[in-house]
Amino acid sequence: MKKLLLASTVLAGMTAVASAADLPRRAAPPPVFAPVPVFTWTGFYAGFNAGYAFDTGNNRNGFLQTAGNPVTLTGVGGAPVTTSILPVGNTLLYRSGDRDGFTGGGQIGYNYQFTPGSGVVVGVEADAQYLDFGSGRNNRFTTTAPVGTINPNFVPVNGTLSTLDFFGTVRGRLGYAFDRTLIYGTGGFAYASGDTSLGNFANVARGSDFLTGWTVGGGIEYALPTDSFLNFFRSSAVTLKVEGLYVNLDRGRTGVNTLVGGLNTAGGLVPVYDTLGFAGRNRNDEFAVVRAGLNYKFGSY
Repeated sequence: MKKLLLASTVLAGMTAVASAADLPRRAAPPPVFAPVPVFTWTGFYAGFNAGYAFDTGNNRNGFLQTAGNPVTLTGVGGAPVTTSILPVGNTLLYRSGDRDGFTGGGQIGYNYQFTPGSGVVVGVEADAQYLDFGSGRNNRFTTTAPVGTINPNFVPVNGTLSTLDFFGTVRGRLGYAFDRTLIYGTGGFAYASGDTSLGNFANVARGSDFLTGWTVGGGIEYALPTDSFLNFFRSSAVTLKVEGLYVNLDRGRTGVNTLVGGLNTAGGLVPVYDTLGFAGRNRNDEFAVVRAGLNYKFGSY
């Protein structure tokens, strides 16, 4: 009897285990996938740049010495006064292509992208730049005057551009983003100042050293991944850009045409201007900039 009960118990247990094995199992929860955020150019940014600037004027500066040219503005009330640099009838001509050199600085701005991913991007940017047109090269010239007849107090300067050592812009930007690639056009206000070639002119009605004008250009910019090794500031993105700008500055601040040099006088160094438009030259205070830059973007992914 005991053996019969034991066998019945074992059989019942085995039947329960087999039945439990046939029951449906609880389904595992589905895996959770976090969506990858869509990149947008919207946000503030700041960075720096470096590049090359060069004169785009189609002129060769210089002057023809006549009874009334060139002049300084040392007369009563800043009236032009004829300056004798060469014997009358002789010319001085600066070499073309001498005004070019390094430029570098920083920029700050804000972009807004209407549709994340791909879409129209608008923005505004301001920059401030060091400018070196190579003052040591700007003094090279040719002349028809005999050796020893050039006024020893004359300091040659190849136009207003060669006196500049600083410029900046405030520009709007309009472009189209293809995800992390942005192609854009830009334009706006430009300004410049400086006097590295001559030192400080004496205050003799020279006018303002601050020039204003306009600029236009374009470029392409690419956003690196957020975890880029260049992302030292933990910004939402690091962007690299290549940009070109054309800058045209005010060309009428003195009313006596082009700066061609300075003259050492008892009252200091005074500017010398050409009034004749030598050799049919057009006066153009304009230059182009080609530069590469890096920005740190702060804002949405």
